[in-house]
Amino acid sequence: QPQLVESGGGLVQPGGSLTLSCTTSGYTLAQYAVGWFRQVPGSEREGVACINPSGYTRDYATKYANAQKGRFTISRDNGMNTVYLQMNNLTPEDTGVYYCAAEPYSTSCRLDLALYASWGQGTQVTVSS
Repeated sequence: QPQLVESGGGLVQPGGSLTLSCTTSGYTLAQYAVGWFRQVPGSEREGVACINPSGYTRDYATKYANAQKGRFTISRDNGMNTVYLQMNNLTPEDTGVYYCAAEPYSTSCRLDLALYASWGQGTQVTVSS
């Protein structure tokens, strides 16, 4: 199973932007469905965005949770073996620990944490003035 590493979290003011990165070594992330999830204390981890693996009919297709649609963009750079989550127009409700997750056997990603076998350690995003 790939060991995933997230980076790019931090403190940002409302209306600001951040880009999170998810990478691994020894595995080709392009072959995995990858999802981003957010968790706040006392709540379940919830799906934010996901992207299909490469090489299938709907490769690079993406899904977003309604709250993030139009503000967040998930993308891949296969040369860098990295999946990004570009987050724009951030609000305090976007605060949380963001995790990336990967799954090798699905041709279509889902915003369902039960799908994913490999997880990163998370990166904190705090949106506050």
